[in-house]
Amino acid sequence: MVDTRPLGRQPGSMRTVNRIVTLAEGFETAMAGVPKGQEIELDLRLEAVMEGVLVTGTVNGHLTAECSRCLEPLSEELEARFQEMFRYPGDDDDATATGDEDSGDEDEDYYLEGDLLDLEPVVRDAVVLALPLSPLCGPDCPGLCSECGVKLAEAGPDHGHGDGIDPRWDALRGITEDPGEQ
Repeated sequence: MVDTRPLGRQPGSMRTVNRIVTLAEGFETAMAGVPKGQEIELDLRLEAVMEGVLVTGTVNGHLTAECSRCLEPLSEELEARFQEMFRYPGDDDDATATGDEDSGDEDEDYYLEGDLLDLEPVVRDAVVLALPLSPLCGPDCPGLCSECGVKLAEAGPDHGHGDGIDPRWDALRGITEDPGEQ
């Protein structure tokens, strides 16, 4: 929660806030995430406007993941940017009185809770959208061997499993090698 009382409700006033927050719950996708208990840094710019408070911010943190090709654990810095409008409580009544078409999007709007901003859903959305869908330990990661599961980067260029022909087709191999005998 961020207190907006020092900002005031005078349109045009601006305030910056820098905070380090410990996550109460992790922000995760299937392959990557920022775990519970991790600290993230919030750099916020709060601007009072007619409708409410415009919050522009950057989230910096540390993500953990595993490579989508070789399953090697990895860890990277994460930066996510966001901008969101937090409307003053009761502001939606003014919109319906003027016939504003956007007044039906109540589920998509964020509202101040008194003089406080609850940034958790906005930060969560920004961080989750910034997480890589298929994290890689390197752009040239060869992955795992499909036969034995060994990491191809460690196996070397001479790694192989024979000619790669299914043994159930061995009976037909003789026909293709010497078709004159049959």
